[in-house]
Amino acid sequence: MYGRNELIARYIKLRTGKTRTRKQVSSHIQVLARKRVREYQANIKAMNLDQVSKDKALQTVANLSSAQIVTATVVKPQTQFPPPVRFWPGSVPGQSGLSQDVKPFAQLQYTTRPAAVPPPIIFGPPPPPPRPAAVTTSVWQDRTIASAKLRLLEYSAFMETQRDRDTHQHLFVHMGPSNPSFDDPILESIDVRQIYDKFAEKKGGLKELYEKGPRGAFFLVKFWADLSCDVEDGSGAFYGVNSSYSGTENISISISTKVCSFGKQVVEKVETEYAKLDGGKFVFRIHRSPMCEYMINFIHKLKHLPEKYMMNSVLENFTILQVVSNRETHETLLCVAFVFEVSTSEHGAQHHVYRLVND
Repeated sequence: MYGRNELIARYIKLRTGKTRTRKQVSSHIQVLARKRVREYQANIKAMNLDQVSKDKALQTVANLSSAQIVTATVVKPQTQFPPPVRFWPGSVPGQSGLSQDVKPFAQLQYTTRPAAVPPPIIFGPPPPPPRPAAVTTSVWQDRTIASAKLRLLEYSAFMETQRDRDTHQHLFVHMGPSNPSFDDPILESIDVRQIYDKFAEKKGGLKELYEKGPRGAFFLVKFWADLSCDVEDGSGAFYGVNSSYSGTENISISISTKVCSFGKQVVEKVETEYAKLDGGKFVFRIHRSPMCEYMINFIHKLKHLPEKYMMNSVLENFTILQVVSNRETHETLLCVAFVFEVSTSEHGAQHHVYRLVND
């Protein structure tokens, strides 16, 4: 359940003992990519080629992502870029078996799609122009939680307390707004069939929803929850959830949130929200939605466990399925499956997003 940058950071830690965050890894990849691009451009301009071939080669380099550029070999005629190296728990050099802190689910082994091999840079007559695509894909699709009709802008669960007339908010989990570009890699994929039994497999569960579709509306989010706050029973704290969405139509939506334990639904909350026009887009905001008693009690009991590994053992069998649908037509607009682990105190709340596929 690690993303690419997390695996690189973990590899650095294992090999050097130095700690690097996902954002530091991403930033360094971009710096290396810019350096290599300059080198490639200088090599291309120095070659004895006609201007059309040079322009074509420069455009090919410009279309590659940062990760593809960094993992590429030196640019030469007829040279093909190798696919990026991808690590998975148990494949880190010098380490055998599954790491103890890598527990997506006890009995399941996830797979990802094989890394795409970037096109070779070939100097010669330019190929014929590609046919125009029948449908223009939005930059949001495949790079963040978004379907053709709805995009998740923000999601957070929090605890709010009053101290000396000041309000303090602690975020258990949080996903903020993102601004992807076509240069960013698409989300990693996970086979949805491997997690059916974790999300209310019977009527109304993930299996039935996915078979109904649309297939591009299904995602999995791994949360590392921040439980480093003080939680006391009867403290008067407010537990709530904020979420917001951006849509293409002026409709009303229904948000169903199902809490599952050992794959069986234990509680469901259904909310309705209406579109509000904001900046030319239809926005849906659910602000300070009260967390149910089941969830509050669950957090309290989790906090009382003495060790982190005990918390993660409990969380292996705890999942949440959120389904956003058109209130009138019942069409599924977004379906997000949540799984959890406990974050380390120094890193706070973190997350990673995957697409759910059936290949």
